Amino acid sequence: MEEWQLEFEWLRVRDFVREKLSRTTLPDLNIILLLIGIQELGKPVTGKFTKEEKRDLMHIGCCRLLSEEGYYEYEGQDHDGWPHYKALRPFTLSGASEQETYLKKLIIHYFNKYYIHDQTEFSAS
Repeated sequence: MEEWQLEFEWLRVRDFVREKLSRTTLPDLNIILLLIGIQELGKPVTGKFTKEEKRDLMHIGCCRLLSEEGYYEYEGQDHDGWPHYKALRPFTLSGASEQETYLKKLIIHYFNKYYIHDQTEFSAS
C-alpha cells in the first residue's frame, strides 16, 4: 500500500469511528486501539474504566489485530470475561514509526473487514 493510500484509508477509518461515536474530533491510534479492545471485550460499558483497564483494553486491541498476522492466538476468557491471547512469535518491528504504520494497516483491515464493508454494528460505547 502506498503512503497516500495508507493515509487516505486511515483517515477514512478515523472518520468512521468519529461518526459512530458522535464526536467532533478524529480519534488517534491509541483511542482506536482502546475501542477495538472494548469491542473485543464484548461487554456493555457501564461506568468508566480505570487507567489499568484502559491499558489492558489497548493490549487486547493490539493482540486481536496481531492475531490476524499469526503473532498471537486467542486462548479464551478469564473468570471475569476478559479475553486472553498467547504470544506465538515475537513482534520484530523496531521503531515507533514502523510499528505505528503496521498497526494502522491492521486497523484499516479490521475495520474494512468487520464494520465498513460488512456494515456490522460497531458500538464501543
